[in-house]
Amino acid sequence: MGTAKRASSRVQGVPALALLCAMAILTAPGLAAGSAYAAPAAPAAPAAPAAPAPEPEGKSLDQVRKEIEDLYRQAGTATDAYNLAVGETKAQSERIVEIARLVVAGQDRITGLKDRAGAAARAQYRSGGLPPGAALALSDSPSAYLDSAGRLRQGEKATTDLLSELNRTQTDLERYAKDAGALWQKMEENRVKQEAAKKQIEDKIKAAEALESRLAAEEKARLIQLEQEAQYKAQTAWLSSGAMKDVKGAATDAGKRAVQFATAQMGKPYEWGAEGPGSFDCSGLTSQAWLAAGRPIPRTSQEQLRLLPKVALKDMRPGDLIIYFDDASHVGMYVGDGAMVHAPRPGRNITMAGAGSMPIKAVVRPDA
Repeated sequence: MGTAKRASSRVQGVPALALLCAMAILTAPGLAAGSAYAAPAAPAAPAAPAAPAPEPEGKSLDQVRKEIEDLYRQAGTATDAYNLAVGETKAQSERIVEIARLVVAGQDRITGLKDRAGAAARAQYRSGGLPPGAALALSDSPSAYLDSAGRLRQGEKATTDLLSELNRTQTDLERYAKDAGALWQKMEENRVKQEAAKKQIEDKIKAAEALESRLAAEEKARLIQLEQEAQYKAQTAWLSSGAMKDVKGAATDAGKRAVQFATAQMGKPYEWGAEGPGSFDCSGLTSQAWLAAGRPIPRTSQEQLRLLPKVALKDMRPGDLIIYFDDASHVGMYVGDGAMVHAPRPGRNITMAGAGSMPIKAVVRPDA
């Protein structure tokens, strides 16, 4: 698990080949018309390795790879839960601040209404509060009395309206207090969720790192190659299925800006919960890319799937988000020509990969 300090100090340079790929993607016809994408070259065959060290618990290296990937996927799911709880807590905190302002304004209003009610009561007391018949009998001028009676009725209505407004304001304050109490309770529930998700993330990452740390240097190098081979195999099978045959969508201006932002982050490390600028998690990258393009979107891959419009694969265009795995635990941004850019997992940097290198659940569009 990378820390924020590590993220800011370990931003790695983008390899020359990756830069060339990024430039080619951004200037290729795929950004304008989604041109066909050729299968990537297969990973180079490794040189004859030295005698491998014993593998953990007698498992094959490929079994270890799958176990590590599964642990990181589980960490990714927990990261989504953590990020969602953080986002909800932030929204609830902002609402509580808003309610506090309303309470202060309501209390000031009640003070003003009470002052007005007191003034009206004092005025009535000074007038003597005589019954209408007595006031008419004692009046020197019936017309003056009638004029005064009209003003009195107006005053009575004003007093009634004032008291009604006072009651409404007090009712509002009671509702604000109730809403604030409910929000505080939700914030506490979210705090518990955050803590649980954070522990799960850290446990899964520690377990994956422990597995990887037990490998010899030659096995670690081979592990990376096995990852690349698995991705190549999945991408080749995806392309062979004809998935890209009808994909010709052109990027919008906002989509181009989102792609340019995302590809500019290549080489920066993955860090769970991070939204840049030095590191990102998968949905941190996609949400910040679209924010840079002027379109705020949900923070997590699961919320991106739930709230953004879905589009058919054949209608996919650069800038669209590809949601991966049944649990929507990963997301990448389609950049054209059958490729996507993503933040893979802890220990890996933001990179470009085949759009079909992982199981696709759905494609969603931020600028529908």
